[in-house]
Amino acid sequence: MMIENGATRMKSLINEINPAPSHIARAHFDAMLQFETDCWDTHASLQSGADDFILVDVRSPALYHGGYIEGAINIPHGKMTERRMAEYPAGKTFVVYCAGPHCNGANKAACRLAALGLPVKLMIGGVTGWIDEGFNLTEPVA
Repeated sequence: MMIENGATRMKSLINEINPAPSHIARAHFDAMLQFETDCWDTHASLQSGADDFILVDVRSPALYHGGYIEGAINIPHGKMTERRMAEYPAGKTFVVYCAGPHCNGANKAACRLAALGLPVKLMIGGVTGWIDEGFNLTEPVA
């Protein structure tokens, strides 16, 4: 409870723990954006023809062939070896995605790529987020 101008007011659950000071919040959110991107920014980057990133679908080949983001390549996280990843141009950021928020495959892929010394960001939302934004997947491969 808070008392303000003589009146008792309930403090919300939101403010049960006070917000961080603005300079700390700014540093936190800046740091988050170093690790992730979203479906909208990925879509806009693909549409603009940007070539500074490689979009990687880390789901199984069967799921990938059932429909994927056009322009994405398929490399399941378990197949991300030093030799395999050396096939791709240096200096590109790998943007990884999986099925959606219920899947940690993209997190595992990001760990593997970072361990290999490669720049990586996770596309938050994955396929679920992509569809939620109204973007299409490719048609399934027969």
